[in-house]
Amino acid sequence: MSRLGSGMWGTDMPQVTFDELPDHGRLWVFPAGRALDEAEAERCLRVVDDFLDQWAAHGVALRSARELRHRQFVLVGVDVDVEAPSGCSIDALVNNLRGLGAELGVPFIDHAPIWFRDGQEVRRASRAEFRALVDAGAVTAAGQVFDTTLTRVEQARDGSLERPASETWHGQAFFKAQIGT
Repeated sequence: MSRLGSGMWGTDMPQVTFDELPDHGRLWVFPAGRALDEAEAERCLRVVDDFLDQWAAHGVALRSARELRHRQFVLVGVDVDVEAPSGCSIDALVNNLRGLGAELGVPFIDHAPIWFRDGQEVRRASRAEFRALVDAGAVTAAGQVFDTTLTRVEQARDGSLERPASETWHGQAFFKAQIGT
């Protein structure tokens, strides 16, 4: 179901549900530095909704949506058939998430860590820490990792956000000998 808000140029800028975006829509994944508590998750979604309600490229409304997964990954998608985001509009999105992170005391823009599942918990580690976990056998090629480099809405739908390390760039970087590539 669509939500319309007043835009900064006096036009209504549509925000839709994530399911309404086309598979080929543009996607950004913003990993929170830690899991958000209930109040933080609600605040996060309100701030992102407020931003998306007025998000535009060259004065044209961006048909967009958001999701929060595992209380840790903010997904933002855009229907590029309506209007493609511009560099300035993407910068505005990133700056909005950077400001939200400063408000909540949790970064959303840091893609350097490796995000992985340890039992039921989502953990993050530097590449060096992740390498040490791999070398110690604590993380295997079959272990679930989160790929924050996804760029198409379809990838968020098909399970590509969380999958075995052997099926992602992590496999090539950390498990090359184990997966035989």
